[in-house]
Amino acid sequence: MTNDTIWRLSATETAEKTRSGELSAEAAVSAAIARMHAVNPDLNAVVEDLGDEAMERAVALDKARAGGATPGPLHGLPVTIKVNVDQAGHATTNGVLALRDVIAKHDAPVVENLQKAGAIVIGRTNTPEFSFRADTDNPLYGRTHNPWGAHISPGGSSGGAGASIMAGIGTLAHGNDIGGSLRFPAAANGAVTVKPGLGRIPAYNPSQKSERGMLSQSMSVQGLITRTAQDLHMSMPSMIAPDPRDPFHIPLPWQGAPLDAPIKVAFTKNTFEFDLHPEVEKALDTAREALEDAGYQIEEVDPPLIRECGMDGYRTLMGEMAGMMRDDIKVLGSNDINALFNEYFDQFQPFEGAELLAMMAKRTHYARELSLFLAEYPLVLTPFLPTPFFGPDRDLEGAEGVREVLGAALYSYSMNFVGLPAGSVPARLADLPKGPQPINVQVIGQRWREDLIVDAMIAIESRVGRMCDVLWERMG
Repeated sequence: MTNDTIWRLSATETAEKTRSGELSAEAAVSAAIARMHAVNPDLNAVVEDLGDEAMERAVALDKARAGGATPGPLHGLPVTIKVNVDQAGHATTNGVLALRDVIAKHDAPVVENLQKAGAIVIGRTNTPEFSFRADTDNPLYGRTHNPWGAHISPGGSSGGAGASIMAGIGTLAHGNDIGGSLRFPAAANGAVTVKPGLGRIPAYNPSQKSERGMLSQSMSVQGLITRTAQDLHMSMPSMIAPDPRDPFHIPLPWQGAPLDAPIKVAFTKNTFEFDLHPEVEKALDTAREALEDAGYQIEEVDPPLIRECGMDGYRTLMGEMAGMMRDDIKVLGSNDINALFNEYFDQFQPFEGAELLAMMAKRTHYARELSLFLAEYPLVLTPFLPTPFFGPDRDLEGAEGVREVLGAALYSYSMNFVGLPAGSVPARLADLPKGPQPINVQVIGQRWREDLIVDAMIAIESRVGRMCDVLWERMG
């Protein structure tokens, strides 16, 4: 196999070949590094090249295998890690210039789990300042570009992860999500992801000086962005391995008990006060038809309290951030990120004092109502955004920019507030005046049933095809 053949393999295909011995870890990693060197200069998705140490690890894994060692489930898979997570010997910058020398002494659980399973880190990917934009740019590393073209933001905050995986850099891209930071980049780049539910993947940064706020702990999760939905079934069991440093991790298996067929799916096109773009509507219809063809029972019904849950959730998060992070952002952040947070605080006015505590308590009400709904409809098919993905720096264009980028993403951050899993999968390639771009839809699932979400995304993907193949033909 040639380098050009190897890097095009999905993570599942690569793992099958490396575990069987058909493909060496050295060959898999070498092909990924060559691809990274070919396309990353134009993308700026990977901001720290770890090619040399990756090749050393690949050679060591091949030698261990030759000596009789059993290959792990992710043996030889080239992966990337987002720069806001600790990786021993490397800076955990979080996209902030002042943190460029914060060198981690130990791996975070997610890095440790990937490497224990045999994965090999080839680079670290870009994030916006404080990992708190739906776009990716910062004074430390600069802007990440979308491989589909300059007319589309790469998304954020895991924008480097989304752009790199779809450009063919590595087979799995680590990211994280507090309000949509896995799903925004997946939607922007036409990739696939599932935001796990609360407690699914152990999380902790050994370099942190203090614990995060309670709401940040409850809303933020670690995850992966992939090129195909099947890659999530293959890789997520390794990601959810327990780690005692996360005392609230839930040690459940990846696959849950089968549900009686047909599985009921609630389907909604409700975008509240925002207009639904025709291309997004077509993507939703395609996804619905794919699920119907696969044997799911679709019913048009709106899940309860999404708008209220989303707005209260984000105002509550802003209240916590205003109390715990505002000073750091003012001192360490750029003018752009400070202006953006000022707009966040205007549009999502922070709850304070007793009202903040009351809204943290009300989170359980929203979670209960959605849990009751999901008991009848185990899956929900929704828009992710009401319009095709926005352009670079749209969120810096004042009130209307933030409203389009974040204000309209109610189906995104409402799921973080209640800790439910939600996936993102491309369902259409739109031909728009500024250029072609993928349109993703969202699939929400019952708590602890990420596997059901991935099954549904596989059904959608089987009708639409792999979006990466279309992109690579365009990239040449």
